[in-house]
Amino acid sequence: MVGISEATMMMQTITQSGAGMAGAQAIHANVYATQPLARFGSREQVTETIPNIINGKWRTCFGVTEPNTGLDTLKLQTRATLNAAGTHYSITGQKIWITCAQVASKMILLARTTPLEEVSKPTQGLSMFCIDIDKTKAGLELKKIKKMGGRAVDANEVFFDKYEVPASTLVGKENGGFRQILHGMNAERCLLAGEALGLGYVALERAAEYANERVVFGRKIGQNQAIAHPLADAYMKLEAAKLATYHAARLYDASRTDDSIPVHSVGVAANSAKYLAAEAAFTACERAVLTHGGMGYAMEYDVERWLREVLVPRIAPVSREMILNYVSEKVLSLPRSY
Repeated sequence: MVGISEATMMMQTITQSGAGMAGAQAIHANVYATQPLARFGSREQVTETIPNIINGKWRTCFGVTEPNTGLDTLKLQTRATLNAAGTHYSITGQKIWITCAQVASKMILLARTTPLEEVSKPTQGLSMFCIDIDKTKAGLELKKIKKMGGRAVDANEVFFDKYEVPASTLVGKENGGFRQILHGMNAERCLLAGEALGLGYVALERAAEYANERVVFGRKIGQNQAIAHPLADAYMKLEAAKLATYHAARLYDASRTDDSIPVHSVGVAANSAKYLAAEAAFTACERAVLTHGGMGYAMEYDVERWLREVLVPRIAPVSREMILNYVSEKVLSLPRSY
């Protein structure tokens, strides 16, 4: 499989081409959602699923977020119950903000297989599954979510009501899902960071092009330091965030074969990269709109679209505030605040 370093570069290239978040979101779940499957799946699961995703026959989606738990993943309520014969799991619950569920063939699903009140730690009792998304089958319903941007790609609420899946869809051991799903979450953060960078760079390119063409008071507006300096500052912020992003991606790739690299070290790097890239990209996109003045509000120049879309990596897959909480606790050893 392609490394996350290469995939991050690919995602940056896609958004920087002008395709934006819609272009990236059309394919990125195929990369990060399959990372835990590739690491922990059985030979049968990997050989059946991964080649069909690579050749484009299948697409996949990532089923973690829930409407009533949000970022509090350990409190998720979707249940997967094994039947008495041990042949099938029955899934009941709800997921939200599931990208590409309308067109996906598979979902990497995180569900609770042991009730929260029966485990000693909340990280226990969660299991990961690789299930079919079969809209013709009873017990599954998808509803599209109307969005501010990236409308070319569907986002969904997914409802499970005693949706039956074979026991063979369990990935790895039952109740070991939380550690497994982190491999998908950290990969997702790296990819979103790359996508944010691409948005920031293309917005900055468009702003510099406009500043070199637009003439006001007899001179190009790019000659004014009030225009030039904010754009130069935005460029340096993007460059710094790019270093953090590709460091995190390389560390993630190294951790796949080097068990001495702690998972939390990869988590710190991936979260930091996502935070820095999203903030740098937002700065670049906002300044690109302002550089265009009134025309920045017009669809003609695309910068208004990129400003809308850059809100996605600021919010998802984890908020800025939760990243700051995580780094405070894991790096600075400060008391947990949530």
